[in-house]
Amino acid sequence: MKIAVVGMGYWGPNLVRNFLATEGVRGVVCCDIQKKRLEKVKQRFYGVETTTSFEEVLGRSDIDAVALATPVSTHHPLGMKALEAGKHLLVEKPLTLKTSDAEELIEKADANKLVLMVDHTFIYTGAVRKIKEYLVQGEIGDVLYFDSVRVNLGLFQHDTNVIWDLAPHDISIMDFLIQKQPLSVMAFGARHFNGQEDMAYLVVNFPDNLIAHFHVNWISPVKVRKILIGGSKLMVVYDDMEPSEKIRLYNKGVEINGKDSVYQTLVQYRTGDMFAPHIDQTEALSLMVEEFVNSITEGRKPLSDGCSGLNVVRILEAAERSLRLGGQMVKLSGEANGEHVKKLVRKLKTLPAN
Repeated sequence: MKIAVVGMGYWGPNLVRNFLATEGVRGVVCCDIQKKRLEKVKQRFYGVETTTSFEEVLGRSDIDAVALATPVSTHHPLGMKALEAGKHLLVEKPLTLKTSDAEELIEKADANKLVLMVDHTFIYTGAVRKIKEYLVQGEIGDVLYFDSVRVNLGLFQHDTNVIWDLAPHDISIMDFLIQKQPLSVMAFGARHFNGQEDMAYLVVNFPDNLIAHFHVNWISPVKVRKILIGGSKLMVVYDDMEPSEKIRLYNKGVEINGKDSVYQTLVQYRTGDMFAPHIDQTEALSLMVEEFVNSITEGRKPLSDGCSGLNVVRILEAAERSLRLGGQMVKLSGEANGEHVKKLVRKLKTLPAN
């Protein structure tokens, strides 16, 4: 197949590099309104085609799919045009700025029997896939909490705040690992420099007393990329800044051994070994691109499909609303709490093979 990558800023060239190295891709067309960017891409990647016209991309019958690496505000309008033109669609995170826009993209892809995928790259990392493996096998036990920190100095965005910039990464990881629908969201943040929140804290509440917490920050003196997962059997520390032992599993926890009276529960602490499993070092972006191509050729929904993108946008949108309400809890209930998502999932499962 031939794929068009739209947007040759920071992320677009990375997609081009990986598409060119993916089996089943016979050509890449690079699209951007800035000719200088296209010139650089053509110098870097031999044999790619270039164009400044998105309409030309849509009108070419030899282009099977479109990958959008453009500002999030353009994802819905450009994505709808691509789907209406019969192109399979890959969209950089987050999928859209509104849940209603995400739902429209999902429904349009379903109606046209096309693949819609979101570039949630981190769920394709060897570390996250290994954690998922332990969860599925029951080694970690029941998840009690999910705690993430993603902070660094910059880069300041002028069209969005730190929540929309940094939080999608860890929210997509949480959505992939924890197969539960959230009940509510709370968010607190502060602005210091350019009118956008440059630091924020998010809390996502789930059934069964499961809490997810996210700390995102553009004004930290150090770069931190860490997730802690507390399980009833094992506890996990995922540190993406570690060069080798990115995952460490601790045989630590709490055990209840009855009561010595009607008033006092006997709590004991379990302290055991720590081990760091071997993880696959394959570049996550290459696996994500391969998944997109394979899902098209096999006529199936991808791992990070439109519904996973919708789940992330729902939380981001609720967090934005909570932020504007001074940190008030925003409930995710009724159809918004998973019923519509389940309906869309059922639709996508009926996607026929090409």
